[in-house]
Amino acid sequence: MIKLSVVDETSPLEAVILGTAQGVGDVPKLEDAYDPKSKEHIAAGTYPKEKDMVQEMDAFAKVLEKHGVKVYRPEIIPDYNQIFSRDIGFVIDDKFIKPRILKDRDEEIQGIQYVIDQMDPAQVLQMPEGAHAEGGDVMPWKDHLFVGYSEAEDYEKYIVARTNRAGLEFLQEQFPNKKVKGFQLNKSDDNAKENALHLDCCFQPIGTNMAIIYKGGFKYEEDYNYLVNYFGEENLIHITKDEMYEMNSNVFSISPNVVVLEQGFDRLAKILEDKGFTVERVPYAEISKMEGLLRCSTLPLHRKNSN
Repeated sequence: MIKLSVVDETSPLEAVILGTAQGVGDVPKLEDAYDPKSKEHIAAGTYPKEKDMVQEMDAFAKVLEKHGVKVYRPEIIPDYNQIFSRDIGFVIDDKFIKPRILKDRDEEIQGIQYVIDQMDPAQVLQMPEGAHAEGGDVMPWKDHLFVGYSEAEDYEKYIVARTNRAGLEFLQEQFPNKKVKGFQLNKSDDNAKENALHLDCCFQPIGTNMAIIYKGGFKYEEDYNYLVNYFGEENLIHITKDEMYEMNSNVFSISPNVVVLEQGFDRLAKILEDKGFTVERVPYAEISKMEGLLRCSTLPLHRKNSN
């Protein structure tokens, strides 16, 4: 039986599902892409190749295993993108949530069903019809649950709006012991520099009391100010629009002291090292062309000392 326990983003990681690029198949047609960065690279002829992405994910897996993490990988579904495992399920406290996501990604959960089958069925919750969320929008942080979402006007307008108010309300109902705080994000189907696809594309806690943040990802300044007040200005690392586009906030914490970054994030790496973090760098630039990075491709199952 797999033990589930995740109450924050940074407690020492013991078990995780890391997605896979194997079997991802050929370059999709432009009209089949569902985020602006993928569209950009399909149009430019620079969309990532399967073999390059497999190498990148294997390098990430090696770093996780070096730190003693048990790494599960999805079973391969041919010609199907299974890289971003964060979106198809997520753990909060001792519950595994199966959200409702894009129809185009419905089959993805089958690749990790063998892992779900090892969980206590009483701890697996299915989001109801009409309630939508993706794990990139859902962030447990101590007594809080930070959730990126879109109200109906944006949710119905943008394919990149993945979490709706019903999804937010489901989480509020299921976790009454947490302060479930929703943040509306700026969305664009066509311009990746104006699009915060998920909350982790513009914000992520690190360490024990710090966070990486991009102010322009938030639709309303009061939502950004909420996080400034919560963490304190001195504990925030602000990134630029270009750094947000390169996915600088989408790092991954193995523990409060160890953060995995894309190897090209030199400015962020120096800031973190100066603050005493151990920085693990991995090549992930090809995967970033699909508007996702390290956090997006991981689904933590168990973090130590969480309960």
